[in-house]
Amino acid sequence: MSEPGDEVSAGRNSAGRNSLGRASLGRNFLSDNTAGASPEVAQAVAEALAGHSLPYGADPYTDSVRRRLRDVFERDLDVFLVSSGTAANGLALSALARPWGSVLCHTGSHVHNDECGAAEFFTGGSKVVTVPGADSKVDPEALLREIRRRAGDRHSVQPSALTLSQGTETGGVYTVEEIRTLCLIAKASGLGVHMDGARFANAVGRLGVSPAELSWKAGIDVLSFGTTKNGTMTADAIISFEPSLSAELAARVKRAGQLAAKARFHAAQLDAYLTDGLWLRNADRANALAARLRDGLSGVPGVELPGAEPQMNMVFCGLAPDTIKGLLADGYAFYHDRWEPGVVRFVTSFAHSAEDVDALLSAIRRHTAEPASAPPRPTVPHPRDRSSRHHCVRE
Repeated sequence: MSEPGDEVSAGRNSAGRNSLGRASLGRNFLSDNTAGASPEVAQAVAEALAGHSLPYGADPYTDSVRRRLRDVFERDLDVFLVSSGTAANGLALSALARPWGSVLCHTGSHVHNDECGAAEFFTGGSKVVTVPGADSKVDPEALLREIRRRAGDRHSVQPSALTLSQGTETGGVYTVEEIRTLCLIAKASGLGVHMDGARFANAVGRLGVSPAELSWKAGIDVLSFGTTKNGTMTADAIISFEPSLSAELAARVKRAGQLAAKARFHAAQLDAYLTDGLWLRNADRANALAARLRDGLSGVPGVELPGAEPQMNMVFCGLAPDTIKGLLADGYAFYHDRWEPGVVRFVTSFAHSAEDVDALLSAIRRHTAEPASAPPRPTVPHPRDRSSRHHCVRE
C-alpha cells in the first residue's frame, strides 16, 4: 500500500539505510505486523514438519484448532484457515452480501481503504458504502439512515451486510453494548454482520470480556480472527457462528485458492497461539507497552497528546518536524503525517520490551529538548476525529 515518497513515512533514515531491517530490532513501531512470531508458534511449525499428515485440513492440528476455538467462544462453530486478513474479510463478506447489494462499513475502515477492492471482488460486485461516526466507529443513527436511504429502490443497491473493525483503525475499541446496538439495527433490516478482528485479541484484553460476549453473543455472524499481528506467521482464520453459511464458505475458500494442501502448517500456528492463553498474554503485553509509552509521553515538552488514553496497542501524538526527523535518523520506524501534519502513530507489539519503549521515550525527550530550527507547529487534531484513506489496520 506504499505510495511514492512513503520511504520516510515508513522509516527510512537520512543516511538511506532501511530502518525496517534487523539493524533496527526494537526500534520498529511501524505496526505490529513487523514483529516476528512467538517462539511457541515457531516450535509448533517445526514439529509439524516431521512425518506425513492428511491434506486440506483433515490433519490433527486443524482438528485441535477447531476444538480450542469452540472452547474459546463457548459454542459450536466452523473454522476456515486462510493466509491473510484481506482474504478473511473478503471471503467472510462474500457469504453475507449479494452481488447486487452493498456492504456497509465505517468511512475509515480497512475494508474500504486498504484492501484494493477485495470486498467487491470476492462478493462478485457488492458495492462498499461508507457510514460516518466518531472515533472510527459506525454511528448507529447514521447506519439507520443509510439502511433506509433508498430502501426498496430497484435502481439502487440494497444493504446486505455490515462490517465492523475491532479494534478500530485509529486505536479505538467497540464495547459489547455498541456492537449489540449496531447488530440489532442491521438485523432488523435483514443484514448479516461481519467483524474484522485484526486486533480482536487486543480488544478482548482491553475490555476484559469474553470472546463470546464480544462476538456472537452481541450479534456477530462471521469473525475474521486475526492472529498474524499477535504472534503467528502466515495464518488468519474465518470463524462462522452461523451454520447455514458454512457450506458456502467452504466452497468459496477453496475457489479462492485459500484451502492449503498442507493446511497443518497454518493450523499448527493457531494451535500453539491458542494454547495456555498465549494469544491473550501477547495482546496484554502489547496493550501494556502502549500504556507505558503514553504515560511516558505525558508532560514531555513539545509532545501533543489527545485526551483519550490508548484503548489497545496504538499511541497517537503530535511531534515537531525536527523531532520526527531526529527519530528517523536514529533508525526508528513509525508512520507520520498520514493523518494530519505532525501526527505520529506508534504501535507496540508482543515482541517489544519495556526497555524498547523506554529507549524510544529517551530519544523523544532528547530530540524535543534540542533547539528547534522551525517555528512551533500549530495544534494538531487527534486522528480519531478525522477520516483518512491511510489507516493501516494491518499495515
